[in-house]
Amino acid sequence: MFLPSNLIVLYMLTFKIPTPKEFSFDRCFEFLLRSPKELLHQCADNKVIKLVRINGKDILFEMFWAGDQSLQVDILNGSITKAEKTELQLFIEEWFDLITDLKPFYTLARKDSLLKDLVQKFHGYRIIGQPDLFESLVWAVLGQQINLQFAYTLKQRFVETFGEKITFKNQPYYLFPQPEVVSHLTDEHLLPLQFSRQKSKYTALIAQAFVNGEISKQKLAGLPLAEAKEMLMKIKGVGNWTANYALMKTFRYPDAFPLEDAGVHNAIKNLKKLKAKPTLDQVRRQFKKYKGWEAYATLYLWKSL
Repeated sequence: MFLPSNLIVLYMLTFKIPTPKEFSFDRCFEFLLRSPKELLHQCADNKVIKLVRINGKDILFEMFWAGDQSLQVDILNGSITKAEKTELQLFIEEWFDLITDLKPFYTLARKDSLLKDLVQKFHGYRIIGQPDLFESLVWAVLGQQINLQFAYTLKQRFVETFGEKITFKNQPYYLFPQPEVVSHLTDEHLLPLQFSRQKSKYTALIAQAFVNGEISKQKLAGLPLAEAKEMLMKIKGVGNWTANYALMKTFRYPDAFPLEDAGVHNAIKNLKKLKAKPTLDQVRRQFKKYKGWEAYATLYLWKSL
């Protein structure tokens, strides 16, 4: 029996995503390897495995460098429709920031004493984002005033305890906890994971803001930076650093960068061979040179560390 063409659904198990010339899978893979405690993706043999939920369907995929200026994506837990493939490709392009044209940034950076060596050494490195705004905000809160590895410990416990998972070939794969679940959590749930009372409170408040419709990725999409920051900072616990971090990682605002970030200050101190960390005014002056590319300048300064 033949189906009308508008009813035909194409299923697929594998596809490729073209990448710009200014893209290095190896550099991005290095970033994804930052912590063995990371549960939201797994890296081995130069391949990344990740679980995502698209239109209510859990899709487990494996991704690797195909060697022909493209990423190959293999679906591991079944097949996907053409529409689901389109959504998954958009997610990956957003995750690895494949749409941004880095040529203007590299032209600017090659003329800058602070960045010129970094963009040559780490050419093709891109902002590995967090397309989920809720995840981005909670991760920023978890990382406040503690070292990176302890932040990953908190995240690991949080995801294992409250995230959903599937098991594939005896291996668990996790999704970040949903706002609907987290909005009901209290100190009783989070302090045993070694959350501080402040992090516990702020995490629940962020989730409640999503559940109540006060904030969403859709509401912020397309807003000027100042308006987006103002909306985020209405949530208790989301300050200037957290808002800038989330807007940089989720929306790729080029001028959203964490001015107060200790890593940025340390990178400038090291590269300029200063005796002390630069002041906020000195950092502001430095970043005036990077107008429109502040987020990528931040990325490469972080990489220098």
